[in-house]
Amino acid sequence: MGIQNWSDNIILVNLAQEPQLGEELMTVTGMVKETQDVDVVVDFADVSIITSSSIAKLLKLRKALLDCNHRLVLSSVSRRTYSVFTVTGLEGVFEFVEDQFLALAGLQLVGG
Repeated sequence: MGIQNWSDNIILVNLAQEPQLGEELMTVTGMVKETQDVDVVVDFADVSIITSSSIAKLLKLRKALLDCNHRLVLSSVSRRTYSVFTVTGLEGVFEFVEDQFLALAGLQLVGG
């Protein structure tokens, strides 16, 4: 779990469970606003549920990234968590990939 600079232009976030999940998202949003030259992969492998508050924080992170023409990719989202995105109508708003390795590779191919 935690936040790491995976490369010069990619931040990898291995989310913790709630409530730390929301805190990590706020931290990453601050990093994006400061740097303005990064893509972000948020890995949900250790997340079993997401709250509406954390979804709001994800939307803020997405907006911060879109404002500087960068991408947010969500990986390893369980079916249960994905169903929350579906019910809220946000499954088309976020970019989902199967796992963090595919997300990182995809960003490197586009960025490289």
